Amino acid sequence: MISMIAVYWLLGTYFAALAWRGLRDTGNPRRRTTALFWALLALLLFAADRMPVRTVGICVIALVLLAGFGGLRTGRYRETSAEDKRGEARRLNNRLFWPALLIPAITLIGTLGLKHVEWNGKPLFDSANTITLTSLAIACLIALAAACRLTRQSPWSAIEQSRRLVDAIGWAALLPLLLATLGSVFDAAGVGQAVAGLVRTAIPVDNAFLVVVAYALGMAAFTIIMGNAFAAFPVMTAGIALPLLVQLHGADAASLAAIGMLCGYCGTLMTPMAANYNLVPAVLLELKDPHGVIRAQWRTGALLLICNIVLMHVIVFR
Repeated sequence: MISMIAVYWLLGTYFAALAWRGLRDTGNPRRRTTALFWALLALLLFAADRMPVRTVGICVIALVLLAGFGGLRTGRYRETSAEDKRGEARRLNNRLFWPALLIPAITLIGTLGLKHVEWNGKPLFDSANTITLTSLAIACLIALAAACRLTRQSPWSAIEQSRRLVDAIGWAALLPLLLATLGSVFDAAGVGQAVAGLVRTAIPVDNAFLVVVAYALGMAAFTIIMGNAFAAFPVMTAGIALPLLVQLHGADAASLAAIGMLCGYCGTLMTPMAANYNLVPAVLLELKDPHGVIRAQWRTGALLLICNIVLMHVIVFR
């Protein structure tokens, strides 16, 4: 039976490669601390389940200290000239997007198809989450092979260029994972139930439309605070969607959850806490205004939020 361990090891191998290349990058003024950051991540992915809890905690604290005190810096990377890049872009044209489009397509096919695969009469995978993430990992490997064949580059070139981007983004590359984990912690701590109590006292919960508005606005607001819809989802869904909309008003859980996540994404468009979406692009594009991305898109986020509220009320009670 295949478990999540295989995915963790694959990701750990990638971070180990980043650490090795970063350590050898003499153009990085903080190459040792940068390499140590990615090496600690690789270690946790390889062996966290076999390490003492205290050791895991020490590694996490070390990661925070390395990121907080400027331990991550960019270095020198093997890049082709600007003229060569323009020539390749003209040669490949829109075919450049093919490998990226393979990732969602193969992930969807794998998620739907691998759940039917069995080994000796038993399911090959231990959970639905394992199927999805394994499909995503396979899709990334296939897309990597396709991109290397298309561009006539080696897989190591892809790792080197991804290192350039990851070093530029730094610790913000880990925000989605960390915030999603924090959302689960909040849910386990009972924050969702506290939110449900506040909603019950603030609005008449027998009015389905008002509860829909509370859930949608709560998803957006909590995402603005936390910076990630994955952190808001378990809290708001456990506190409002499930007890008040699904159980009390009979809403369809699947469509409710899907549109609820879209409401959270509207909040993502409005917050600097979503650093990897709104602040990092401003840095990479060298914008004069660090919040220029947010200023350009917050109105779109607000309009989409209103549309999602209407859609949610129309669809989930059919």
